[in-house]
Amino acid sequence: MVNGVEKLLTNRLMGVVPKHLTERKVRSSLSRALREKCGRRNLRVIAGDTIKVIRGEYSGIEGKVEKVNMRRGSLAIEGIQREKVRGGNVKVEINSTNVVITDLDLDDKYRQALIQRIREPKKKNPTEKKARNRKQDKRRPTSNRKNTTKGEEK
Repeated sequence: MVNGVEKLLTNRLMGVVPKHLTERKVRSSLSRALREKCGRRNLRVIAGDTIKVIRGEYSGIEGKVEKVNMRRGSLAIEGIQREKVRGGNVKVEINSTNVVITDLDLDDKYRQALIQRIREPKKKNPTEKKARNRKQDKRRPTSNRKNTTKGEEK
């Protein structure tokens, strides 16, 4: 039996990792104020979010996310650059686990709906019955079945 991790590595080598697994790499925790507001601990980082670096060489720097690299799970942030040896500047990509989201970009309607759904979950009515499947209706009644054990013969 193939382990889940081995399967993921095999897919990675082939270059085909499912989107729902690559999105996990780009998640980052929310600041305390946002946790109370959204009712979540973490969210996927998108371009336009304001973040604060909490670990590494650039810790303490705040800026907007310019680019998200889904494959590596890293972010390019405004204001974080490094000088090249031959001159010029290069944007430094920081891992999404080393940052905290301080402000969300809510221009995306899907993201707004996601946060709204989490804040106000559907309330189920306990008196309401579950809808039955067709297969359950077509089942044979249990009274027609024969009760036999291994040792008995008729």
